[in-house]
Amino acid sequence: MSLPTLDENRFQNSRALLERARRSLTGGVSSPFRAKFPVPLYFREGRGSRLIDEDGNEYIDYTLAWGPAILGHCHPRMVEAMTARAPGPFIYGAQHRAEIDVAEKIQAAVPCAERVAFTSSGSEAVQLALRLARAYTGRTLVLKFEGHYHGWLDSVLLSHHPEAGQVGPSEEPRVVPESRGQVANAADNVAVLTWNDSTAVERLLSRRPGEIAAVIMEPVLCNSGCILPAEGYLESVAASARKHGALLVFDEIITGFRMGLSGAQGHYGVVPDLATFGKAVAGGLPLSVVAGRREIMEQMGQGVSFGGTFNGNPVSLCAAAAVLEELARDEGAALKRANRLGKELMAGISALAQARGVSWLATGFGAALALHFTERTQLREYRDTLEDDRGKLSLFARLALEEGIYFLPDGRFYVSAAHTEQDVDATLAALGRALDRLESA
Repeated sequence: MSLPTLDENRFQNSRALLERARRSLTGGVSSPFRAKFPVPLYFREGRGSRLIDEDGNEYIDYTLAWGPAILGHCHPRMVEAMTARAPGPFIYGAQHRAEIDVAEKIQAAVPCAERVAFTSSGSEAVQLALRLARAYTGRTLVLKFEGHYHGWLDSVLLSHHPEAGQVGPSEEPRVVPESRGQVANAADNVAVLTWNDSTAVERLLSRRPGEIAAVIMEPVLCNSGCILPAEGYLESVAASARKHGALLVFDEIITGFRMGLSGAQGHYGVVPDLATFGKAVAGGLPLSVVAGRREIMEQMGQGVSFGGTFNGNPVSLCAAAAVLEELARDEGAALKRANRLGKELMAGISALAQARGVSWLATGFGAALALHFTERTQLREYRDTLEDDRGKLSLFARLALEEGIYFLPDGRFYVSAAHTEQDVDATLAALGRALDRLESA
């Protein structure tokens, strides 16, 4: 296939700024994931569902800053709350009322949240959850799943995105480190399985009695293609974990306050022992949360070490209070609309493929979805995504940028409360034009 003609003049200012950044900022970006975009863009403005880059190009934004902007950009309620907070101290390093207020809001919304702890990033939250699980059970081994992402730290950056030649047999997957400089013995404390196979979970827990402290997973596999759990899978894993004395940990950094106010655990009716939240909870301010059973969480301060200067800072919690109030308004109308619009977008993407005879697939739950250029008609676990044509996806993402549609380089789309029916219609028209350019080349 020949390459379509690209508009090399469209992103000149972003390219110039990136070159400048590379002379001072490592790699030119503050997170290496951002360098994976077909064009790493620099932005100067954003409102609602729209972003404007340094070249004046306007986009319908489906990245939402990699997920946090659940209300869209500069939502009036958040602006009001942050403006009111600005004259006060940004941090106390001590207690304040907003901690209690936000903890109670989370407690009311999330089924597992008998107690809550605040941290600043999802990676921190996962580390705390696993430390609590190991302390509570007296065990060291953690079971995770291929394709699931739980942060960039050594202890969990394992088998996140292994290549086909690395994974090993599906019955006994290899534990694959992902980064140079990662300590090899991190793999000693982790077992890995393919996802959506409850028989494999029961078999491993039976084969290693008294060893598994926690079974951790994304309840929807958002970080590797937005793949839904098979019917009954979450219930079965929960039952196996309970039977063998392991704790069930849901990583709801993405699904939390996006799939619904009560997260994936509320949606599916499966309550974990512990759960981690981030991204959407503060609408764009740095905040993450660990929530769980009282007797597990109360180990903090009773021999389980945990701390952080920025934990529970008033600025982030001010934002979280505003976000949670807005998401709870009118019985959760904002998230219901975001998920409905996301499903309309998925249906429209499927219609585009059918009309043009293109082999692509949209997966997800509405407010989080993903595009796959694949011959498969269904995705069940991470290994299925290894057949995706990622080169084609990258080129399509570049063409979509030229058409004013901004989504994540792995094909993910996040839909916010600020998106509209008009946005969905405009997006489908733009994706259709990008697809026509791709297929005609």
